[in-house]
Amino acid sequence: MSDGGTIDARAEMLSGATSLASAAPPSSTRGVTSDLSIDEALLLHGAGWEPVDLVCGVAVVSVPMGVWNWGQGEIGVASEAHNAAVKGASEQLQNECIKAHGHGVVGVRVNVEVHTHHIDVELIGTAIRPLEGGGHPSAPFVSDLSARDFTLLQGAGWLPVGLAFGASFAYAPRRSASDAMKQKTQNVELTNFTEAMYSARESAMERMQRSALDVGGQGVVQVKVTEGPMHFARHAVGFTAWGTAVRLVAESHQFVRPDVILPLDDAVVTFAAQSLRGG
Repeated sequence: MSDGGTIDARAEMLSGATSLASAAPPSSTRGVTSDLSIDEALLLHGAGWEPVDLVCGVAVVSVPMGVWNWGQGEIGVASEAHNAAVKGASEQLQNECIKAHGHGVVGVRVNVEVHTHHIDVELIGTAIRPLEGGGHPSAPFVSDLSARDFTLLQGAGWLPVGLAFGASFAYAPRRSASDAMKQKTQNVELTNFTEAMYSARESAMERMQRSALDVGGQGVVQVKVTEGPMHFARHAVGFTAWGTAVRLVAESHQFVRPDVILPLDDAVVTFAAQSLRGG
């Protein structure tokens, strides 16, 4: 910290590099594994954290036969299977983080594949822990924020508390034969698909918000969504939404002020008129 309470970014980066160079060597049985870039590792050290290990959570949940046949309303069995797969993968990720003595996971990559008879979910990220140590939480946080975004969030007085997720699948009802013939040569809205997508979106967003509240979050950041018909069932649409649930841990939100390390001002050169004269 420099005078006036401002952050000396150059000193923070130097401190992080020194910490990396002087850190105790890893044990002979297992070293530190991380998919973080060099600048992200330095930023983590500057913020008082260090990477521990690369952790993974996987879950495959079956979907009963005949679920994707024609119908109306939400495909509840598929929605439940999707959310159960995400929950199982997240719990496995937390267990691996606990085994590695981490306090949380950052940079989680979410890979979801929906098949006819099963749903596969894979979560991969880097477990981290505070440099000063401390007790291990019973439920480490899971976040898809990058290490850079994690440090910015912490600097503003917030911390991630978990991965919020919601999904919903719905049928797009059949059109009548007369409607299909009338719309065959017309540019008209397919209201059956529109209504199904709106229904799936509302249910998925509501479930994501509920899952954020369940882990103690006050909001969800960096939300990503996927939507559209199923490639194996064009009459069914799906909507998934996920992001990182966050909570304010400081007394109030702290405004993050950027520090300029390299001056961007051009040097001012005074023009000397006498230089145009010969001799």
